[in-house]
Amino acid sequence: MDQEAVMSSSQGTIVSIQRSPGVRRPMQPVNPASIIQDFGLEEDHHARAGSERQLLLIEEETLQAMNLRIGEVRENLTTRGIDLAGLESGCILQIGSEVRLRITKPCLPCSRMDEIRAGLQRELDGRRGVLARVESGGSISVGDPIRIP
Repeated sequence: MDQEAVMSSSQGTIVSIQRSPGVRRPMQPVNPASIIQDFGLEEDHHARAGSERQLLLIEEETLQAMNLRIGEVRENLTTRGIDLAGLESGCILQIGSEVRLRITKPCLPCSRMDEIRAGLQRELDGRRGVLARVESGGSISVGDPIRIP
């Protein structure tokens, strides 16, 4: 299956899960991970009740196309096979059997992206993934399916 066909799919897979232990600290791979309703990824620096940015998701395909490593743009969930950029705010994602996320908005690339590579903030415009709130929590693992119910 070619990359364009994969990216147009409404189903995908979790490729990696990582948490931020704090500002400018390296992302930490987590597997399995506990996702907490209306909070985010357990022990993640950005997890907050009521926040629109409880989780950041980005496609592995985007990272590969831009020659970036998993976790480098500080995403919590790296996905494969699902077109996150094509999802509208309010869309629900089901991960595995327990976790449901609601897409809140696209993630705007910040100036820190230019610390990774000069010009990356501009390159990532419209491609840095999506932010989500946790509608229902549970455990997720690398390899879990993602679908739009």
